[in-house]
Amino acid sequence: LWVDYWDLLNRLTDVTVDEVEAFYGRHAGTYVEDRMRNDWLLELGRRRDWPALSRDHPRFRMNDDREVSCYALLVHHQAGQDVRDAARALWWAQRDQDDGCHQLALALWEARRLAPEDIWRKARLALESNRPGVARAAIALMGTAAGRAAADALDEPLKFLRRQRHHDTSSLHEELGLLALLRVAANDPDVAARLLDERWTEVLGRQRAAWAWAYVGRQSAFRLQTDAADQVQRAFELLGRTSASFSADTLAWAARAALRSPREQQRWLLLLKVLPPLMALEPRDPAWPYWAARARLATAAKGEAGQAQRDEARAALAAMASPLHFYGQHAAEDLGQVLELPQAPPPPTDAERLAIAALPGLQRALALVRLNLRDEARREWNFTLRGMTDRELLAAARLACDASDWQLCINTSERSREQLDVATRYPQPWADEIRRAALAAGLEPPLVFGLIRQETRFMPALRSSAGASGLMQLMPATARWMARKVGQDFRPEQVNDPEINLKLGTQYLKLVLDDLGGSQALATAAYNAGPGRPRRWRDGPVLEAAAWVENIPFNETRDYVKRVLANAAVYARLQDAAQPLRLKPRLGAFIGPRDAAAPPPNADLP
Repeated sequence: LWVDYWDLLNRLTDVTVDEVEAFYGRHAGTYVEDRMRNDWLLELGRRRDWPALSRDHPRFRMNDDREVSCYALLVHHQAGQDVRDAARALWWAQRDQDDGCHQLALALWEARRLAPEDIWRKARLALESNRPGVARAAIALMGTAAGRAAADALDEPLKFLRRQRHHDTSSLHEELGLLALLRVAANDPDVAARLLDERWTEVLGRQRAAWAWAYVGRQSAFRLQTDAADQVQRAFELLGRTSASFSADTLAWAARAALRSPREQQRWLLLLKVLPPLMALEPRDPAWPYWAARARLATAAKGEAGQAQRDEARAALAAMASPLHFYGQHAAEDLGQVLELPQAPPPPTDAERLAIAALPGLQRALALVRLNLRDEARREWNFTLRGMTDRELLAAARLACDASDWQLCINTSERSREQLDVATRYPQPWADEIRRAALAAGLEPPLVFGLIRQETRFMPALRSSAGASGLMQLMPATARWMARKVGQDFRPEQVNDPEINLKLGTQYLKLVLDDLGGSQALATAAYNAGPGRPRRWRDGPVLEAAAWVENIPFNETRDYVKRVLANAAVYARLQDAAQPLRLKPRLGAFIGPRDAAAPPPNADLP
């Protein structure tokens, strides 16, 4: 089946519709049928074979390819349907230039279904993602003259902004000025802020200036600069009562800037402005309802006058309380609740397990795992899970656990919504080896379990794209350095040996933890991003620990720290029933600059 797919894929630019339809017939209902349909729809779009694309697209079950969706909307537009809203949403969300979404935008512009403000918004969003080429392509839709002017502003933004053109109040000049400011701010937000102060806030007008200040604040917040909150506040003051139209990323960094404000009143009042539009754009991120509830609690009037607001905020915290994620644990502890892990659901029956084990897609996935084709296995597995009930998901998770594929086991178990099986969400393979290595290094075992669950899902043979290997994902240089440090004979191929990997990984984690004053938040950030970065990230104001975690500049590291510490809290409860499930003791109360009395940083740590 997969060989048939790879053979056809290699010839896709030359095959006919009939050959592809024959492939569909041979592999009807399988993942590779739908995978081939995805590839073929892209090829049909490039061929401009709109009738064939129109016939095939309704059968695309995954329907998760943005470029395919753009081609499909283009076909609907050609048929006279109004696709403007859906098309704008797809086009604006497109980060890299692709043929499908560009052709759709071009067709809508020529049909006057896109307005200039739609194109300018696309250009702004492209620059926020550091895609100047995408911005240029969007502006070029409006004609050669606009394209040349955009190149002038984007290629040499400082020169453009410093020209004395007070007489030019055209919309084109203002839009290009805003784009040039975004380009400058991406490299130096302080310079962009000075330009805005000198004259560009007045030149741009309130709406465009608000966008510029918000992006300057975003870049300052990413750099953990203390003036970020003031810059974000300028943006919202310029907006007044007008609703914010900033991107979700800009709003998220505006919220983080507010959390770092040293002025408590500014912190909470600014969050109350930033978070409503952000939660509308990111409704599933638990960070923002948590901080919104905290802001409402902090700004409630004293006494009876603020009681209703406090009750509302506490109800919001109670609604999100959960033992299974960082902010759910935090919310519960804020309320003084003692969290309990979910009761185990009834185990899958023999009939349920046999039915799941008989599914060809899952059988193929496990066979692909045995052939070390993990990416293909994961896609087969996930495709087969679509539409499963909680009971079926539990049985599939058990099937993966029985095969010792803890990655598929955990990921499948996490899909269930009502019946939550903690045993398959938080399994404990290699338990004796992990516990022994952790204790020998002077670490608590739950922290190591939590870290490994996030790093590799307990899969010892995994290797990252960066070259990290083994249960604790050690980089080769780190493994060699740590082996010399502890006197361990070491050959590079031993990095995947569970016992050696655990010994070196736990000893390294302990060194990092000690270097960072015992802070698990700092140490886990260092384990993911290297020790030098969290040393820099802790400089500045003393922050509540959760606010510091939320301000970690790297998305991957921020998510990593949250997940490792939340995992560790769960494993501590699983491994000691007498111990309450608590996050805050391991997170700590505050994080700030290194204590002046502390030993100097360990400069040898890789």
